[in-house]
Amino acid sequence: MDLNTVTEVRDARRREAWQQGDAWLGGGTYLFSEPQPHIRRLIDLSRTGWEPLKVTADGDLEIAATCTIAQLSRLPKPWTAGPLFEQCCRAFLASWKIWNMATVGGNLCNGLPAGPMISLTAALDGVCELLSQSGSVRRVTVADFVVGAGVKVLQPGELLRSITLPARALASRTAFRQASLYGLGRSGALLIGALDPLDGTLTLTITASTVRPIRLRFPVPPNAEAVREAVEYAVRPEEYYDDIHGLPAWRRHMTFRFAEEIRRELTGGAPADSAATDGAPTGGAHRAPTEEAGR
Repeated sequence: MDLNTVTEVRDARRREAWQQGDAWLGGGTYLFSEPQPHIRRLIDLSRTGWEPLKVTADGDLEIAATCTIAQLSRLPKPWTAGPLFEQCCRAFLASWKIWNMATVGGNLCNGLPAGPMISLTAALDGVCELLSQSGSVRRVTVADFVVGAGVKVLQPGELLRSITLPARALASRTAFRQASLYGLGRSGALLIGALDPLDGTLTLTITASTVRPIRLRFPVPPNAEAVREAVEYAVRPEEYYDDIHGLPAWRRHMTFRFAEEIRRELTGGAPADSAATDGAPTGGAHRAPTEEAGR
């Protein structure tokens, strides 16, 4: 789609003063998909020369915001959590053209509940590096970066530079569950479990069904009732997303169902009773786990 209100496209390397009506241009697959009447100038990031993917000396994976989905998909992934990358890349409703243009950073900065790069990086303890117009740097976890449907913590002119996934998270054993109303449709629920390789902590990341990423951490292997109560407590009724891709009641049902499936896969737990799949609380006494995304 033509953006007929845009009068300039500037190179991001020139670091000009941020103005009202400016917007960062990464892959542009969202910007050019619908009218953007408020935008007057695009700041093009395509020539920044940021290395798309880099493994640090500590074994962490640094993903540049300008890294495309295709580049991430092609990356050799020797880690235990390696299969999760392709599972999330394939969770896009996107053609090969989109894969070769859309960026990881753009997916995060859109902040849409079904953004699979949000799911991937939140589940693997991702940390965003944000650059302000003054040059200062701050770091925010991915789980805290997206705070609502399309709502982020970015300040005016602030730029997402990279997302770092720690080596410890990359060594986790993971479980992936996704649901859509259509065979190749947008995710209505996408849950990821990760089992810490050192202390056995189970982390459950809820996305797509909710307006923001919600993370639950279980320091000891939970039973079905503990997981059920944790999800019931962590997700407020109004936080289940409501759009054409799924009603809140269905998203809630799939969230409880997938949470139990992931628990069983990663902990070897016994199957739960029928209440575990429909989210009906049973009133057991279990200490609630930590919700990392906060309230």
